[in-house]
Amino acid sequence: MRISLELARHRKIYADMSTKFFEHFLYIASAMAGMGGKGLWDEADQFFYDNLKLPHHEGIKLKVRSMVGLIPLFAVEILDDEILKELPEFSERLNWFLNHNPHLAGLVSHWGEKGMGDKHLLSLLRGHRMKKILLRMLDETEFLSKYGIRALSKFHEKNPYHFYVDGQTLTVDYTPGESTTDLFGGNSNWRGPIWMPVNYMIITSLSKFHQYYGPEFKVEHPVGSGNYMDLDEVSKELSMRLTKLFLKDEYNKRPFLGTNDLLQNDPYFNNYIQFYEYFHGDTGRGAGASHQTGWTGLIAKLIQN
Repeated sequence: MRISLELARHRKIYADMSTKFFEHFLYIASAMAGMGGKGLWDEADQFFYDNLKLPHHEGIKLKVRSMVGLIPLFAVEILDDEILKELPEFSERLNWFLNHNPHLAGLVSHWGEKGMGDKHLLSLLRGHRMKKILLRMLDETEFLSKYGIRALSKFHEKNPYHFYVDGQTLTVDYTPGESTTDLFGGNSNWRGPIWMPVNYMIITSLSKFHQYYGPEFKVEHPVGSGNYMDLDEVSKELSMRLTKLFLKDEYNKRPFLGTNDLLQNDPYFNNYIQFYEYFHGDTGRGAGASHQTGWTGLIAKLIQN
């Protein structure tokens, strides 16, 4: 939608496409709210979960505290009031659609209310729900690691999730490094390691929310510290944690090199940075494929910012 709006500034025909994508966004939000009869948001836990739909059953929430519950943060865009004035056709269609679909309009967070710098927010999350998600994400006993955001909450280290089906017990537990099973080729990306692309998405999303809410909207970071930051400050602090993966620490060691003495200490090795596929959720040790410059190279963008 954002791309088509930018193109519409040069060729008005793209405004139709912008409207279409806006409508798609609302229909997806509606599906999330109604899926399985009760939606993907769990009011008791204040978190998003997968919902398994079985025949003759309204749906079973799979209460795994995973990246699944953080991904709704990614669906956010900020639009300047200026671009809406510049593209009146888009604005008119938008308002018509929202007026004729009030049940969908209610799913768009603060669309009609201008935020900082006359900006409009398009998001799946209102401020209350976002703060509840961040309450888990910025907790060092859950998602927040010394080196970034884990793909699975550390809560599941002592509290594995068990699902029973057809006489089988299926288990998800916190696996911060290499996988303990051969599933998915022995890859454990979604079981606890720090994964650069989703961390990058979290950081850019928080920065966008800040553009709307401004410096008055603060959250505790880390949870339990008594230290409150605005969302831009949180995004920068998360960038610093990811950068620490590659920097020498107080012991002159680079966390991503783990306990490999040759790579840590040999002058012919220790200054060559490898971009691993993912990193151990507790120690920061590099794991998986290397060189994974396709996404771990995003660290350069974070350093630049």
